[in-house]
Amino acid sequence: MEKKKIDRREFLKTLGLGAAATTAALYGCSPKGAATASAPAGEVPTDRMTYRTSSATGDRVSLLGYGCMRWPLLDSPASDGNPIDQQTVNELVDYALAHGVNYFDTAPVYLQGFSERSTGIALKRHPRESYFIATKMSNFSNFSRENSLAMYRQSFKELQVDYIDYYLLHSLGGKGLESFNQRFIDNGVLEFLQREREAGRIRNLGWSFHGSTELFDHLMAMHDSGEARWDFVQIQMNYVDWRHASGRNVNAEYLYGELEKRNIPAIIMEPLLGGRLSRLNDFLVGRLKERRPTQSTASWAFRFAGTYPGVLTVLSGMTYMEHLQDNIRTYSPLEELTPEELELLEDTAQVMLKFPTIPCTECQYCMPCPYGLNIPAIFAHYNKCVNEGNVPKDSQDPNYRKARRAFLIGYDRSVPRLRQASHCIGCNQCVSHCPQSIKIPQQLHRIDRYVEQLKQDKL
Repeated sequence: MEKKKIDRREFLKTLGLGAAATTAALYGCSPKGAATASAPAGEVPTDRMTYRTSSATGDRVSLLGYGCMRWPLLDSPASDGNPIDQQTVNELVDYALAHGVNYFDTAPVYLQGFSERSTGIALKRHPRESYFIATKMSNFSNFSRENSLAMYRQSFKELQVDYIDYYLLHSLGGKGLESFNQRFIDNGVLEFLQREREAGRIRNLGWSFHGSTELFDHLMAMHDSGEARWDFVQIQMNYVDWRHASGRNVNAEYLYGELEKRNIPAIIMEPLLGGRLSRLNDFLVGRLKERRPTQSTASWAFRFAGTYPGVLTVLSGMTYMEHLQDNIRTYSPLEELTPEELELLEDTAQVMLKFPTIPCTECQYCMPCPYGLNIPAIFAHYNKCVNEGNVPKDSQDPNYRKARRAFLIGYDRSVPRLRQASHCIGCNQCVSHCPQSIKIPQQLHRIDRYVEQLKQDKL
């Protein structure tokens, strides 16, 4: 990850980092011998990928889908501001396609607006019929008809395609039904997109969701009445959110159940809950390793999402080749969870909820902070140390000195001083953008008070 107002492009230019690098940059907090979620060694099959068939169009879609929000980044952005390492993206896409992955999900707002372009460049090198591409209507701030349709048409240019396989109304729910109507109904955009589907320029029309039960039920009622036909819906689903969703999100068990009733395919986002389900504490990792010693911690979360037959594909933002390989192994082929394993993961979720972590998924929607804070990195460091037992609470604890030192040194290494929580002024600009409905300034102030307490303690 560094008090002046900056735009998103300048922010990442200054950092030379982004969503993909946030987690990788976190170090200095982990105790010796801490559990890791490295991929197991072994064969990566090329011909055993699990596929699901769409009830809407008959598409044969790989159960592993490639999320393109976390493409690898250059050390410094290119002259046009593009931060993406295109050569590495090409290599990842080539490998994914060669091993059976055929679904790629992007959006106009990902990676400062360059994700669509980079994804299009990589995929254009392959036959169009060999992959399915998904992108979104991300008209969050300017939902005029003119702007919305311009965004739609620009996606075709960036992706270098003449049709889009899966088109989504992006992130419904954050501001309720009124916002949905403003973005898609009052301006006639949904009607326009339905006509585009009839013309074949959109093959499947759906939406991604972070919101209330009331809005979800309203959207289902639109489908039931014929006012709108949804070919698929993208939901946040993992073994924590299945019954214990936080913030304004709805339990995934309800969302999936409603989609299954209507035979609407579900596309899954956040199967790892922003990486938190691949970074469990030693105790929880140990329990999973007892059952399956050679499999990664992350594989349990992917098997959970894939076990439900109404799931069409499970998205993963795979920045690194080893993550791609591990996920391919997990789904080549999928071994569904047993009832006993489902119970183990529910118990794991309940144990996790006892830890005072912040439900940040590192989606970067809160960024850039107008005052330069690296919000996801602050939360990631705090959560990492909570999970690893390096959040000292009692100065009488024999581990206090070691944990205090690990927390403070790791904080300074992970987040430069000018980007730390102490610089939050509580402007609240980030709050409305958070899909997890985190009260971000309050959490930042809490972490800052905690850091100051650690600094002032006499050892």
